[in-house]
Amino acid sequence: GCSVVREAGRGWCTGSSILSALQDLFSITWLNRSKVEKQLQVISVLQWVLSFLVLGVACSAILMYTFCTDCWLIAVLYFTWLAFDWNTPKKGGRRSQWVRNWAVWRYFRDYFPIQLVKTHNLLTTRNYIFGYHPHGIMGLGAFCNFSTEATEVSKKFPGIRPYLATLAGNFRMPVLREYLMSGGICPVNRDTIDYLLSKNGSGNAIIIVVGGAAESLSSMPGKNAVTLRNRKGFVKLALRHGADLVPTYSFGENEVYKQVIFEEGSWGRWVQKKFQKYIGFAPCIFHGRGLFSSDTWGLVPYSKPITTVVGEPITIPKLEHPTQQDIDLYHAMYVEALVKLFDKHKTKFGLPETEVLEVN
Repeated sequence: GCSVVREAGRGWCTGSSILSALQDLFSITWLNRSKVEKQLQVISVLQWVLSFLVLGVACSAILMYTFCTDCWLIAVLYFTWLAFDWNTPKKGGRRSQWVRNWAVWRYFRDYFPIQLVKTHNLLTTRNYIFGYHPHGIMGLGAFCNFSTEATEVSKKFPGIRPYLATLAGNFRMPVLREYLMSGGICPVNRDTIDYLLSKNGSGNAIIIVVGGAAESLSSMPGKNAVTLRNRKGFVKLALRHGADLVPTYSFGENEVYKQVIFEEGSWGRWVQKKFQKYIGFAPCIFHGRGLFSSDTWGLVPYSKPITTVVGEPITIPKLEHPTQQDIDLYHAMYVEALVKLFDKHKTKFGLPETEVLEVN
């Protein structure tokens, strides 16, 4: 009888051991998968950051070097193509749904994570100018939400074609220009915006980061401030084309990088302003986390949530020659709508009720 009990106990122990071993195996597999996913997220973000910072310069240098090698014909063919294709960015570029739907953008989205919040429907019979705030260091929320399909912008706003507008100088950079155009990114200049709002049908939404380089200089964690008080050019464009204005605020955009802020009047701020005036961008001294550890410094942004809230469109009349009074009126309406949007949603995304949006 005892031997039977011993055998039964041994069988039970053996079964229990197998079950325990399987559980351990699955937990290790899950843990490894989780680590792999996190590293893929980090790599997906880093590739975009490096593309943003060095792809254009690196490709220019490689092509110039190619001229001096036996492969010089490749460089000649590319530059010939570039000459023929020079004005394509001004006409909306070459959007690629395949590129916009790359899996890498979903890893990019999940790293932070990034979320797009819709508050109102947009009519496909109208054109729109989205004012995106704040700029942050790199406008990561603007890129992910409007230049990829990671947050399903096309499903949330069916029939609307988003065009994220960025510095025209980026489109003079070989290869980088192709990469940007594939995501639906276009130059932020009058020719491009005039074309998209007058010769490209309806259902176009141009996303302009209104604060630009000046706003990036004050980007820092814990600060909610926009450079908007004297930025009225986008309102004038909206009036000339009868394009509705859509205030858009990205909670968390300023949290993902830490920056050295130079005081007004310092030599550092003087250099930044000269760059901003003559080149169009302001060099920032910033850092995020390292590639392999969040405890080290590097170019990878910190994984803080970014939530982009798209507000209610402001109906804009079409005035071929808007007066300054017209511009001031609709600019004031826009500022008021943006502040209301911020106040309505701030507590949902971790800000206290007392937080005030600083409009500079």
